[in-house]
Amino acid sequence: MPSKQKVALLIYNATIYTVDASFSIAGAIAISNGKIVDIGKTADLQKLYDGTENIDGKGAFIYPGFIDAHAHFVGYGKSLQRVNLVETKSWDDVIKRTKEFAAENPTGWLLGHGWDQNDWATKEFPTNEKLNELFPDRPVLLTRIDGHAAIANNKALEIAGVKAGDKIPGGVIETKNSSAGDPASKEKLTGLLVDNAVGLASSKIPAGTVAELKEALSDAEHNCFAVGLTTVDDCGLDYGTIQFIDREQKNGELKMRIYAMLSDDKRNYDFAFSNDQNDGRVGQGKIKTDRLHVCAFKVYADGALGSRGACLLEPYSDKAGWSGFLLSTQQHFDSVAKIIYDHGWQMCTHAIGDSGNRTMLNVYGKYLKGKNDLRWRIEHAQVINQNDFKLFGDYNIIPSVQPTHATSDMYWAGDRLGKERLKGAYAYKQLLQQNGWIPLGTDFPVEDISPFKTFYAAVIRKDAKGWPAKGFQMENALTRKEALQGMTIWAAKANFEENEKGSLEKGKFADFVILDTDLMKATPEKLLQVKVLKTFLNGEKVYQMK
Repeated sequence: MPSKQKVALLIYNATIYTVDASFSIAGAIAISNGKIVDIGKTADLQKLYDGTENIDGKGAFIYPGFIDAHAHFVGYGKSLQRVNLVETKSWDDVIKRTKEFAAENPTGWLLGHGWDQNDWATKEFPTNEKLNELFPDRPVLLTRIDGHAAIANNKALEIAGVKAGDKIPGGVIETKNSSAGDPASKEKLTGLLVDNAVGLASSKIPAGTVAELKEALSDAEHNCFAVGLTTVDDCGLDYGTIQFIDREQKNGELKMRIYAMLSDDKRNYDFAFSNDQNDGRVGQGKIKTDRLHVCAFKVYADGALGSRGACLLEPYSDKAGWSGFLLSTQQHFDSVAKIIYDHGWQMCTHAIGDSGNRTMLNVYGKYLKGKNDLRWRIEHAQVINQNDFKLFGDYNIIPSVQPTHATSDMYWAGDRLGKERLKGAYAYKQLLQQNGWIPLGTDFPVEDISPFKTFYAAVIRKDAKGWPAKGFQMENALTRKEALQGMTIWAAKANFEENEKGSLEKGKFADFVILDTDLMKATPEKLLQVKVLKTFLNGEKVYQMK
């Protein structure tokens, strides 16, 4: 009898969804040197391989490691060091949490993230009077859940040099009329900053320490592994942060695989492309290691629907005469598309409103010209005019969507858009049909980090309480198979990585997650109760449920 081949790890007696081309199900997997050696039936692999470590799967369910096709990994890690304002029920609740955090963190800028006025009984944007009263000498900046609006106190506005009456392209500096008893000024700052205006204040925040950044990355990685994520797309980083990530990965401090998009900023284009003979600078070009991939730029077309910064073709249904705005000029979008195209990089653009999407689809079309495999992406593709869906297919433009946006926004999106426009919003099935595949993500920390909530929102399209009873616009629900592909192989394809990850096949990275639940058969209620038993990255166990 021939001797068995030695492998590092053999897992057997499991239900393994390979997510290969035939969506086959296996029972065992053999792993060595971080790669999949073989996959097949338990009896067959036990005859062929002898594992240094052997794991009896005991019927557990194994999936390719989940890939979040749109997230903010670094930003999420930093948010864990700030006031957590997610799921606050009122502005008073925000104030209470901010005071408590300030008491424990008495120095420096007071930063918070996660409030959403749409969750409150009073759905109007808050103003900063209470923050001014509580923190007259300490700058405060509290960012809305989507990152597209923030409340700054007067100290922060003073540091930023923001004054009533100031204007900024692609942004709003909110003011209101002063009291009749103050004849010196007809308007004063409310503290609300929207889209590009947020940067006026946030750009003044001192850079964090190396130790703080290390802690942010470590905390983010730990939480990602705990939900089965093995690759995340970080949508919009400066080159210095990417270089820091590269060093941390190479010295073994950071294990997470990251597909990093450079932000739309001249310094980042210089980093990637410059070839200045005068000072000897040469652009870095694309970066590809086993754990880091840089070949894309992230651009912003417009703002967010929740803060009415998304650019619409017709005015908002709940704000007469207001259609939102683009964050840059048409000329800017065209110029960056040209440089990205000329260098063979990927362009990934945040577009929420139907006007924002149409603008970018047409800019993309000018350079892509027809069928191609450049995989230029529209991030969110949230509200699409019915006449524009076909442009995704005409130019092979990839819609990169986040299903939990649909279930978070469904309570009020109809108020913003009206009944007809809503039909073209969160239209994941219709978008899928344009190219035959669609990558899924969360946009964390805007939404929860859990890929199981992504799966549930994509397939069931209800909230955790089962509302609405018949689901939200179910004609655009994905099948369970499509949702799983969107979180694995299609997300890998959106990153040009489908040959190395996204499915469990011979020669690919041994990135996988072991669950207690069969995602393909579990009841809707059970999908939100899934437990991750173990997460493996490169054949190494990086998480085990306690």
